[in-house]
Amino acid sequence: MTLENGPVTDDDAVLAKRAGSVAWIRGLLAATAGRAGQFGCFGMHEWAMVYRQTQEEVRHNAWPLRLSPDATAALVEERGVRCSHFDAFRFFTGPARPLNVLQPSRERQTELEQPGCLHANMDLYKWAYKLGPLVESELVADAFALACDIRGLDMRASPYDLAGLGYPPVLIETPEGRAEYVAEQRAFAERARPLRARLIAAIDALPRPAAADRMTMSGTTPA
Repeated sequence: MTLENGPVTDDDAVLAKRAGSVAWIRGLLAATAGRAGQFGCFGMHEWAMVYRQTQEEVRHNAWPLRLSPDATAALVEERGVRCSHFDAFRFFTGPARPLNVLQPSRERQTELEQPGCLHANMDLYKWAYKLGPLVESELVADAFALACDIRGLDMRASPYDLAGLGYPPVLIETPEGRAEYVAEQRAFAERARPLRARLIAAIDALPRPAAADRMTMSGTTPA
């Protein structure tokens, strides 16, 4: 890839080392894009990460929980957990994992990823960054901007009280809060859709070695 007034990237040399990862990423992006978004999780994945833990035990214990541990657990049990994203699920507490309607794994990531998921849409930045220098920096920057905005909602809907950091809570324990969460979640999914398509198109524009590997995906995780 030759950048105007900039360096030249030897795409063939990069792909010789990373073709398998590029193919896996392309397969994940395409599978996700081909599914309908799910908008019924209400951000409960963050609550499952502190389920049945005390304030001292939670991962980010420098920040207070908005509800008591008992009230937090009761909310998780009442609302249920519908998380499809492995990199969120793997941080669930042990007692929370059986409460999830799915049991995501790295091996099932391509099978389960869906475009309504905040984490799947934040991951567009991860995939764009991993694809560098094979994709334009503008695409990486656009994905980063989206990820930053999504992370704000992810934290505002979390069990932590982060108002002091400028993140007023989305009260997902209330009907109004859940409606607010879904509205923002849908808006982010719409912003993510063209970025996902741009990433797929960027991979498809690469030299033939990557295109050939798209047809022989092994299902292994990316490097």
